[in-house]
Amino acid sequence: MSDSTVTDTPDIDPTGTTGAPESDHTEIPPGYDDGEDHIGFEHHHTATGLSNTKLAMWLFLGSECLLFGGLISTYMLYRNRQADQLGPDQLWDIPFTSATSFVLLMSSLTMVMSVSAAKRKDERGTRLWLTVTALLGGLFLAGQVYEFTVFYREGLGYTTSLFSSSFFTLTGFHGVHVGVGIIMLLSLVAMLARNRIIGDKAETVEMIGLYWHFVDVVWIVIFTLVYLVPA
Repeated sequence: MSDSTVTDTPDIDPTGTTGAPESDHTEIPPGYDDGEDHIGFEHHHTATGLSNTKLAMWLFLGSECLLFGGLISTYMLYRNRQADQLGPDQLWDIPFTSATSFVLLMSSLTMVMSVSAAKRKDERGTRLWLTVTALLGGLFLAGQVYEFTVFYREGLGYTTSLFSSSFFTLTGFHGVHVGVGIIMLLSLVAMLARNRIIGDKAETVEMIGLYWHFVDVVWIVIFTLVYLVPA
């Protein structure tokens, strides 16, 4: 009986590969999204399905609602505290204020157009509609400054009465928000022109749009309660 020679053969696994088994850890390339969480990767969405940026904006707008709610309540409480019979019936110019309010509401439409253009990746259209929105907001703000000037010449100053103080505080504070919105819009236009936006450009435009729509909705409430509802 001849001696049989025993030779060592490498292990062969069911997949047909030889040698030492490969590591179970597979490196995930940057930017890959398989629908599951991975430690060390940035998570852009919260448990609510909203992005962190959008959730932060909604929280900020919620706090602004409380602030404007307090200012509106204060005005409604003091609207009849007038001095020398100088009140809304003698001061309000409803047609003029209605025209400036219409201008501000139209700026919401142009803001929607800019968001739509951003989602289509139409940067030229996005910049155009953002600029138009800022111009409409500036026109509304100019009308408000003119209105304040007329009231002051008529004898209604900030310290004239509790009515005037609450009125100028409420409408002036809203005007400041419009001014901040205009600065944000023009800054966004400049950043888009220089390609300085990091991340999703459409979401950035949408965030500014949320703020702008909030300012418009607040003005609808103010215009209705201050100018249309009789004292």
